[in-house]
Amino acid sequence: MYSSVVIFAFFLISMAEAEVLVYPPDSMLQVAEKVKDIVIYHDERYYAAFPSIVRKPDGEFLLSFRRSPDRRNFGSKGYSHTDPNSYLVQMTSRDGINWSGEPELLYAHDFGGSQDPCLLQLSDGTLLCTSYGWTQISEADRKNLPTPHVVAGAGYVFLGGYVVRSSDGGKSWKGPFYPPHIKPEINVTPTGDPVPAYNRGALYEGKDGRVFWVVASHDQQSPSKTSNHLLISQDKGLTWQYSAPVAVDDEVVFNEASVYETPKGDVVAFIRTGKYDDQAVIARSTDGGKSFGPWKSMGFKGHPLQALRLPDNRVLLVYGYRHQPYGIRARILNAECTDFETAQEIVLREDGGSTDIGYPWAVVLDEKHALVTYYFNKENQTRHIAGSIIRF
Repeated sequence: MYSSVVIFAFFLISMAEAEVLVYPPDSMLQVAEKVKDIVIYHDERYYAAFPSIVRKPDGEFLLSFRRSPDRRNFGSKGYSHTDPNSYLVQMTSRDGINWSGEPELLYAHDFGGSQDPCLLQLSDGTLLCTSYGWTQISEADRKNLPTPHVVAGAGYVFLGGYVVRSSDGGKSWKGPFYPPHIKPEINVTPTGDPVPAYNRGALYEGKDGRVFWVVASHDQQSPSKTSNHLLISQDKGLTWQYSAPVAVDDEVVFNEASVYETPKGDVVAFIRTGKYDDQAVIARSTDGGKSFGPWKSMGFKGHPLQALRLPDNRVLLVYGYRHQPYGIRARILNAECTDFETAQEIVLREDGGSTDIGYPWAVVLDEKHALVTYYFNKENQTRHIAGSIIRF
């Protein structure tokens, strides 16, 4: 009954709302359509950003994002991604299209603001959510802290990553649990502890039940630089072991990354870069994550990226575009993610109001439709959570 209702709802949508998007000849299907854009959460009091979304085993969709006060309401001239009142919230929807009500608290960190909740639905029903935090410390007090440490914005010192988990579909969350420090990371927390592993991006549960997580590491202080490394969990995210470097370079910066396992078993990382003309890059392991071959430019600009397996095994790759015209873009890759250089770019949005947009995260709605969520603004106004429904 549920599937029939969803299909019928899409049938009622006017074709006048759909944009025809053409794929290259080597794609399995020739045409995709953007059905419509939707607003999921918009409140002028808040700065909402960095969503992730999963579909739970009962069919309900769970969306999480970071929310903080819109400081422009308190006299600020702009926005900041670091905020002492930044915390993680969640919303649910039965069909992924209709969202209503106020977000509920997912997690608020005891010692600072949290960023970028990244959800993963595991096959045993467990939900994981990774995040990381910043705590605001005055300039005078920072002189008393152990070094080296990372400072951003108006005196925010990096706390590193953490994980919370739910065994009841997101009704309650346990944690935080702190992932291990990895050796390439040179920084410490304000209390002098080694920085726990962290990153923004999608984790992935492989066919054998292992959970893959590509984390970032500050491996150089001057000039500041980060690299990417693979952690693997054998116990559904309770503990993590270092596996291999994913992308490391003397000059290029690698940071936010999503990981994906192909049907043949390759472990593929889609990576945001710095000092590389905003080029997206890809790194691939053909031995189950034990090692990665040389990273490679994907031949286009955009960040960060997230990969979603479609029902026909093709891969929907979504990413933000922070160049004019600001917006959201995507490509549909073959099952093994080898045609990234030739796959046609799909422009989902090009009406963004500034560079402060993006961070898309997609989920399958049914056999023919997907929802791409992201944060957005029009004319540089309220940052909100929006989405685009596509027919593939």
